[in-house]
Amino acid sequence: MDAMAAGIISWIVLGLSAGLALGPLLTLVLTETIRYGTRSGIRVSLAPLLTDLPIVVVSLFVMSRLSSFSGVLGTISLFGACFVAYLGVESLRVRGLPLPEPPGSSHSLTKGVITNLLNPHPYLFWTLVGAPMIVDAYGRSLCSAVLFLLIFYTMLVGSKITLAVTAGKARRFLLHGSYRICMQVLGMLLLIFAVLLSRDALRLLKILG
Repeated sequence: MDAMAAGIISWIVLGLSAGLALGPLLTLVLTETIRYGTRSGIRVSLAPLLTDLPIVVVSLFVMSRLSSFSGVLGTISLFGACFVAYLGVESLRVRGLPLPEPPGSSHSLTKGVITNLLNPHPYLFWTLVGAPMIVDAYGRSLCSAVLFLLIFYTMLVGSKITLAVTAGKARRFLLHGSYRICMQVLGMLLLIFAVLLSRDALRLLKILG
């Protein structure tokens, strides 16, 4: 197997791993799908396409300045923890299936964009993993670097859309009691993620060891 083929396989695996990794954005995809339907979940899934370009550019710019970037990541993580905690409390307060709402009324895409922008994990990923891989691919050719981005985001966004569609099909079988339990579980997961984000923030700010 030549280097290019091995690289493509690693990009596919990396994209799928990032897309299926349990985290705030994936939990929000499931939460919005169950609450408002498949289209809302898909809108959340598209958030990385809107938020990651500046993250990629910044990550490429600060690759050699990680030590000075930790304070910024810590601050972003604290804001992210607060927002994710808000989403968790909102999910815990759900009492039954919502009435049908007009398209876009759930503001799912906005929630997804905010969650992804305030989550330090994409910044860490692109700084520590993604940016070096782009540089390595660009060393072979510009087409290789572009291909890496296309494959990675196809896998990342595609896997989340697939989960949203799957959850949307199962939604019709959820009774009020089951729906409430499911939302409470997702709400608790979001609160757990908020705690983890806070811990990451304290570590990045060097308050915790």
